[in-house]
Amino acid sequence: MKKKNWPIIMLLLLTVFSARAQQKTKWDAADKADKMSDKLYRELDLTKEQNKKIHDINEDISRRREAAKKDTSLKARDLMKVRQTLDAERSNRFKTVLTPAQYKKWNDWELKKKEQLEAKMDRKQDKRQARKANR
Repeated sequence: MKKKNWPIIMLLLLTVFSARAQQKTKWDAADKADKMSDKLYRELDLTKEQNKKIHDINEDISRRREAAKKDTSLKARDLMKVRQTLDAERSNRFKTVLTPAQYKKWNDWELKKKEQLEAKMDRKQDKRQARKANR
């Protein structure tokens, strides 16, 4: 490739990456429900009937989480309580749809995700404390 083509190629790449970055939009409740349900369908080997019910549950919970997030009257602590309540409701509703083996697999998966999130939050807290100590 000729050296004089590099600036054109770089400009083209920058344009493509810039366009892709601008295309990013937030997912709505239906998109989130689709993503979660698709993953559960694959991981838990759901039947079509189970998949439909799980999707409906996920969409309902996602919509209610979004509504709570947009509610400016809720304080951070209250929002956290709403999220915890919705997560518990999802768990209870899943229990009525999934077999015991599927529910256990899903629950173990959720617990692992929570542990990973807590570990990540602990690492961030440790970094903050280290920065404060170095000041």
